[in-house]
This record gives sequence, structure tokens and C-alpha cells, in this order.
Amino acid sequence: MTATIPARILVVEDDRRTADVIALYLRHAGHRVAVEHDGHAAIARARREAFDLLILDRMLPGADGLEICRTLTREVGVPVIFVTARTLEEDRIAGFDVGADDYVTKPFSPRELVARATALLRRAPPEADPARRVGELILDAARHEVRVGDVRVALTPSERAIVMALGERPGRPLSRLQLIDHLPGESQDVLERTVDVHVRNIRRKLEEIAPGTSEVLETVMGVGYRLREPG
Repeated sequence: MTATIPARILVVEDDRRTADVIALYLRHAGHRVAVEHDGHAAIARARREAFDLLILDRMLPGADGLEICRTLTREVGVPVIFVTARTLEEDRIAGFDVGADDYVTKPFSPRELVARATALLRRAPPEADPARRVGELILDAARHEVRVGDVRVALTPSERAIVMALGERPGRPLSRLQLIDHLPGESQDVLERTVDVHVRNIRRKLEEIAPGTSEVLETVMGVGYRLREPG
């Protein structure tokens, strides 16, 4: 186990039997688990308490899973795993578009869900890596954050993993498949389009902090993406 375990996890699921099963397996793995059955209550609790991970259903009373994910990834930057009966590719893309890091479809294996949660919680940049600057971006592996000047960019773990991977060799492109290998969770189930969604979100967040900074993340046609070297 790593320093990220045990974790504080919020399970948001309106089916009480499913919520109980998820909570049981997570607690057996050593995690501390809280459960909410209503979307608005989940948002309020996540604003009030610090959680290391959210496990969300898509269809919930009050606020739905997409709204919860969109709100909390922007406000507190917490990692998110969707667990849902919505199985279409477009549903998965919609989940990643609002900031999710993994997407599990029902029916699911509780043991696999715990493994995915553990993989997501463990995935972090190496502590020994110093902060490096790429253009206006500061990639601080020790603090697990990306900054523009003194302003932290509220990236999800998957978005941060993409920036950190590209920052290892500025100017050199990585393909979508190579970037998928750097994502937390079970990367074999991640679609290449998901990388495009994450990149779009990264660019949007950079622009919100400082217009023009998103240009450092370049598309290399027919290859993938790279961080542009200064000069």
C-alpha cells in the first residue's frame, strides 16, 4: 500500500443496496467511506468535508452525476469514478467531458471497482521530481499540481497526468495511446477520444486563468499532442 491508502471516499448512489455493497467492499479494503443517496446532499457534503475520491452514479435524485462531477472537479479537484447503467460510448464520453477519471458500467464487480479505486488513488507523479517550467506552466510533481505563475490549475488526476507526461519531454509529441498509458485507473478500457476530451478541458482551464496559455498544449496532426518548448 502507498501513502494514499486508506482514503476518504464518498459514494453517491440512490440504490441503497448497491451503495451498501460498494461501501462494504471499500471498507474491507481499508478505506473510510461516507454514503449519500441524493445529488444535492452529495455536493453539500463534499464542499463541507475533504474526500480523496468520489464514486458516483449517473442517475440520481436532486443533482445528477454529471452535474455533481462538473461542480466538484472544478471546485475541489477531487478524482471521480462513475458507476452507472449508462453504457453507450457517448455516455462515457460525456462522463469524461465533465472531469471523470474512470467509468464503470453496471453490472460490475465490486472487487474490480475497489481495484480501480486503488489504482486511481495510487497514481501520482514521483515525489522526487523537481518542479519544472514549460512556457508559462509550472509542473510541480512534489505538490501534485500544475500552476500558471502562482495560480494552481484545478486539474483532475487524469488531466494532470497528461500534462505531466507531456512535460517530461517538452517539444516531443506523445500519441493518444501513449497518453492513455499514463492515465490512472484501468487504461485498457479508455477510448482514444477520451484523451481529446481531457485535452479540451485542460485548455479551457488554462484559458480561464490566463488567456493564451492554452497555446502551450499543441496538437500534432496525425500524431497526438505536445507541450511547446519556449522559443
